[in-house]
Amino acid sequence: MSSIDFSQPADVVAPQLLGCVVSHGGVAVRITEVEAYLGADDAASHTFNGKTARNAAMFGPPGKFYVYLSYGIHYNANIVCAPDGIGQGCLLRGGEVISGEAVARQRRQRPERAPIEFHNLARGPGNLGQALGLALTDNGADVRLRGRAAEPDWVAGPRIGISKNASAPLRFWIPGDPTVSTPRGRPR
Repeated sequence: MSSIDFSQPADVVAPQLLGCVVSHGGVAVRITEVEAYLGADDAASHTFNGKTARNAAMFGPPGKFYVYLSYGIHYNANIVCAPDGIGQGCLLRGGEVISGEAVARQRRQRPERAPIEFHNLARGPGNLGQALGLALTDNGADVRLRGRAAEPDWVAGPRIGISKNASAPLRFWIPGDPTVSTPRGRPR
């Protein structure tokens, strides 16, 4: 388990996740990109309007997965942050598969498509969730995370793929890493 204190605010936890390894379903991914969602203070957060049956896992305890279905097809995952009852989390946006590549490829590959390039196996939140084999049954499960070997350089910039509070510099990534989603935004 990592030494990250998940009871801290999501924007404090987010850069600490970069370089850490999350494992699930026989696949391990080194996290290269995350976005922080700040609950009641963030109109883009699933918890902005309060607790519901769908988002209940985001309200704690910290260090758990909040897994949800995005656009009816992708299982995305946040790591729950902040003290119980606050409703903050870090969306896992991208990463590098470091073990279980064959399993990740099997989950991601479609027969009608060309083979997926290695850097795209867990690039983007839906692809990362699919590579890890996440499902709604993982909502509220403990996160299995290993600390990083060394602290990577990172930058912060606007979040992508959202319409509310998108300009907030709450997206964190390892610059130059090919597993980071595009557009890469501008560092602050």
